[in-house]
Amino acid sequence: MHKCFLLLGSNTGEKRKTIESALKAIGGTVGEIKKKSSYYHSQPWGFNSDEDFLNVVVIVETEKSPDEILQLILEIETALGRKRTGKPGYQSRTLDIDILFYNDEIINRENLYIPHPRMHLRRFTLEPVNELEPDFVHPVIKKSIAELLIICPDKLLVSKDSFLKNEKPSLCL
Repeated sequence: MHKCFLLLGSNTGEKRKTIESALKAIGGTVGEIKKKSSYYHSQPWGFNSDEDFLNVVVIVETEKSPDEILQLILEIETALGRKRTGKPGYQSRTLDIDILFYNDEIINRENLYIPHPRMHLRRFTLEPVNELEPDFVHPVIKKSIAELLIICPDKLLVSKDSFLKNEKPSLCL
């Protein structure tokens, strides 16, 4: 069995509902979700948008290869309304799923980079991973997630979601 960290994010539509549907699909296709972080609100990274992101990280136990996982998460994104425009740069999206880590493997190919090549620069990624496994060591940078979070250059606001049943979520930003 393999250990795979996935980051899910959404900043358009019914964000929480979309992410919950994606988590159900991941559990049914990619593997068993062993850990799930809190939900986090974050400002868009790398582009301007009026809509903040809702993000969550899961650790999945899987028998799938990284290539199989990539194909499955692309299918999940599409099934849940993701439309890739082909335009350069970052854009708002209904759903984005990234492979952050696959065991401690390093993969550098045209269509697949593991660990995610920019995760150490993004607070919205490091915060939820740190919640789950602060001592996990990045296989390229050779620092723990907790250490990467301390030196992260990203100063955008990231906050845990305070959503409770029958209560509107607070952005806390």
